[in-house]
Amino acid sequence: MPLNRRTFLESSVAVGAGAALTAGVAAPAEAHGRRPKPAKRYSFTVMGTTDLHGNVFNWDYFTDKEFDDKAHNDIGLAKISTLVDQVRAAKGRRNTLLIDAGDTIQGTQLSYYYAKVDPITQAGGPVHPMAQAMNAIGYDAAALGNHEFNYGIPVLRKFEEQCDFPLLGANALDAKTLRPAFAPYSMHRMRTPHGKDVKVAILGLTNPGIAIWDKANVSGRMVFPGLEEQAAKWVPKLRSMGADVVVVSAHSGSSGTSSYGDQLPHIENAAGLVAEQVPGIDAILVGHAHTEIPEYRVKNKETGRDVVLSEPLKWGQRLTLIDFDLVWEKGRWVVEKCGAQVLNSNTVAEDPEITGLLADEHEKVVAYVNQVIGTSTASMTTADAPWKDEPIIDLINVVQAETVKAALAGGAHAALPVLSQASCFSRTARIPAGQVTIKDAAGLYPFENTLEARLMTGAQLKEYLEYSARYYVQTAAGAPVDTALLTNAGGTPDYNYDAVSGLTYEIDIAKPAGARIVNLSFEGKPLDPAARFVLAVNNYRASGGGAFPHVANAQQLWANSDEIRNTIIQWVKAKGTVDPGLFASVDWKLTRDGVPVF
Repeated sequence: MPLNRRTFLESSVAVGAGAALTAGVAAPAEAHGRRPKPAKRYSFTVMGTTDLHGNVFNWDYFTDKEFDDKAHNDIGLAKISTLVDQVRAAKGRRNTLLIDAGDTIQGTQLSYYYAKVDPITQAGGPVHPMAQAMNAIGYDAAALGNHEFNYGIPVLRKFEEQCDFPLLGANALDAKTLRPAFAPYSMHRMRTPHGKDVKVAILGLTNPGIAIWDKANVSGRMVFPGLEEQAAKWVPKLRSMGADVVVVSAHSGSSGTSSYGDQLPHIENAAGLVAEQVPGIDAILVGHAHTEIPEYRVKNKETGRDVVLSEPLKWGQRLTLIDFDLVWEKGRWVVEKCGAQVLNSNTVAEDPEITGLLADEHEKVVAYVNQVIGTSTASMTTADAPWKDEPIIDLINVVQAETVKAALAGGAHAALPVLSQASCFSRTARIPAGQVTIKDAAGLYPFENTLEARLMTGAQLKEYLEYSARYYVQTAAGAPVDTALLTNAGGTPDYNYDAVSGLTYEIDIAKPAGARIVNLSFEGKPLDPAARFVLAVNNYRASGGGAFPHVANAQQLWANSDEIRNTIIQWVKAKGTVDPGLFASVDWKLTRDGVPVF
């Protein structure tokens, strides 16, 4: 399917006449005794979600029970639907728009099932549950997220075809023509009681990290320039087309930082920079960072006007409301006031229309994740994995190392030792003693990462481990150790801490970051800086995700297109029994001045 078959889409959505605030303040009486007419005013609301990640129901497919967390949040589009109905009832449906900021079709076993197990791309295949739900709720537009590309462009194009609303990506360009591969924007008309429509433009921007995170899917097909650059191109065009209000839906955080170092010359989390540098934007719906920002104001350098940013919490836990008050001045509508807030989805019940619509799909996926794939001789958990070498992480590493060894067998690099990296993606994952199901394996590896083999030296691996060890908060010898405060130093997420199997080493957390790896050995001897190793590594890390040193530029010896999660499932099926006694070992530990912390 051609990449630029849908370009420059202008979806003129007439959203009907609704109540407006028309009570203007009267001016002093003029000499002839007539009072001037009150100013024309109109108010409307843009509702927003982001990072839904395949969540329709308030359900955790990795545990196969209702979702819950410490804050008792709820998730899913069925909850969002109820909130949306309430807002539309209060404000008038014709005075509202509903948009999303991306990462829609990846993240749960529900979304995985309809991309891989019963794919929407097959002839006569199903309609994606997220398309069904979002169509039923009545979304007006959605920006592309980076995870939209995880399953390949054909799946994304089919999802786009199934949606009743445009998928927007002004900075997702066809690699050959450099023209938008998706609709850059949509235009919506809000009919006011004054006979003067308000034109609202929604500009969609996605994340430039797609170029490295999903290189296998997009290389040579699409390019992703910076958000600021493309916003500066499109916002003036939208204003010249008569847009009274410009809202950006950006799958990009507000911090101005990047997690992948210098792999690309574009900022990953650029929403705040867009607000600051590009004049003519009234508000930005922020995504990607998985944080909650009810309202954040950024002053535009050129105009001095505040731009309102808001990011609702991931998975449908929150719904953003961006409220606009407009006044008619000098023959045009002008934004007089703008503010934002978020609504919590745990305050409402699921919409039975949405849960009923997708009940069959939900039941199919529940049956799928409960399929037994083998047995385990012992229970394993990730509860302590962020600070201890646990057998459950060793399971990931042994599967990855064995897979790479088999792939390289008989080749030029077959004799090199194979090491493996793995992260603790979830602190609640577990493999039970007894029957092991698909959901157990899926909970251990919730991301759609694939496996690669990269060639590394001993010296490079030492630097790699030092970088990883910055994850720990420096804790003096003899000082109390609180595991609740020990990790995530500098905001480093759990998925950016790697344990490497095949080497033995200590991490001295009393020392500063960059000087923590001690007693680094291979097969009982100090690691030779010049020795060569094969590192089994996921594609996110190999592409520069997390900005780990050397790996992104290391020679690729092999790459697989199947998800690591599926590789684990197939490994368990083939073995029949998982016995930690056959692969678990303590290769690393935390120390202080040579004394183990645990």
